[in-house]
Amino acid sequence: APAAGRAETLSTLVLDADGRLLRPFTAADGAWRLPVARADVDPRFLKLLMAYEDKRFLSHPGVDPLAALRAAGQAIVHRGVVSGGSTLTMQVARLLTPDRSRTLTRKLNEAAAALALERAVGKDGVLDLYLRLAPYGGNLEGVRAASLAYFGKEPGRLSIAESALLIAVPQSPEARRPDRDPKAARAARDRVLARLAAAG
Repeated sequence: APAAGRAETLSTLVLDADGRLLRPFTAADGAWRLPVARADVDPRFLKLLMAYEDKRFLSHPGVDPLAALRAAGQAIVHRGVVSGGSTLTMQVARLLTPDRSRTLTRKLNEAAAALALERAVGKDGVLDLYLRLAPYGGNLEGVRAASLAYFGKEPGRLSIAESALLIAVPQSPEARRPDRDPKAARAARDRVLARLAAAG
């Protein structure tokens, strides 16, 4: 699907009379991308996600100048990228565009797209897009598809450990897939939990 339309190209769902999910089908582009919004996800997941990925998410305009300066300083000292300085909004902007290059030009375009995205949809819209588009390995996209595939339950009932895993996997979706490499997935989950615990 075209990049901008991917967020709206969702799986078809079969529901029972009470609205419970009976069976999802893949979206037209072959992805498991189920409808999901903030209200469908355990609030602890959202708090942990922001604490881990973008602790100033609620206060920056889409780009975090402090994180960008830190990333630039680390790149100069280490003569290479150590941390990307990407905000959640920049990650969503990346997921909405087909350019996967790792150049400074792409990073600047991503920052501009993040600023425009926040103006267009606001913080809540950015979170909803992240929840729908985050990659979880194979053709799994979005936290609901991942929660159902990996844990057999809706994301409104995630434990802290399950939330940590679903925060870790999108950083390296193929390498951290719990169905392919449980050891790597568990180690990534534990790193997320340790960092969050250290941050209080």
